[in-house]
Amino acid sequence: MNRIPVSVVIITKNEEKNIDVCLRSVAGWADEIIVVDDESTDRTVELAKRFGVKLFTRKMENEGRHRNWAYAQAKNTWVLSLDADEEVLPELREEITVLLSGQPKFPAYTIPRRNYIGNYWVKYGGQYPASQLRLFLKDQFRYEEVEVHPRVFLDGETGHLPQGKDIVHKSYRDFSHFLAKLNGQTTLEATKWIKTGRQMSFGRALWRTSDRFFRLLLRKKAYKDGFIGFMFAVFAGLYQIMSYAKYWEMKKAKGLR
Repeated sequence: MNRIPVSVVIITKNEEKNIDVCLRSVAGWADEIIVVDDESTDRTVELAKRFGVKLFTRKMENEGRHRNWAYAQAKNTWVLSLDADEEVLPELREEITVLLSGQPKFPAYTIPRRNYIGNYWVKYGGQYPASQLRLFLKDQFRYEEVEVHPRVFLDGETGHLPQGKDIVHKSYRDFSHFLAKLNGQTTLEATKWIKTGRQMSFGRALWRTSDRFFRLLLRKKAYKDGFIGFMFAVFAGLYQIMSYAKYWEMKKAKGLR
């Protein structure tokens, strides 16, 4: 198989349960695979080395800065950004092959993503196609350098790959895993609010909590995924009020008003 002139960049932190599947989905066709590991204490690095990747160890300061540094290590102009709990479907590989063998019209492309909890593909509540901007020219793309949910800055317009040419995202093993991730992400969200000086009131946080829940459940039809869809809507609302609770505590601890 001819290799595609793209650098696959993967960020890892204790991903021994996921990294093998992720790397198998890109090994053999991507011209370069880069793994930037955030000081894992499990077998992530050992497993990654088996695939002959270009490996870097670097502690994450914040997500945006960490990803920008990782992309800068790529030798190719085109970068495919993956998380360790994701894999590239063969249909997506073929789509990228055709795209990059020609003259791409755009400097970046979104890719549809299938989000799973356990073995269940969540199709509603905004969870599919849930397209992510993951394929881009590295010199025209960067992330905002903040702790969580960084914004994208892109020189140019964005193209979109079609549904069916997907990334599979094994988001959560179960609800316990979902809650553990939610706990970590809300801490980072609250930290970001403090660092950027964002003002958040209890009333606004309460409104956002309610809005997120009902928007996912009804407008985005999460109810069609049954109980799992309902819980996704609950957790979407919970994210808002948990972030506020931690923000409130951090402000009190720092003596901020």
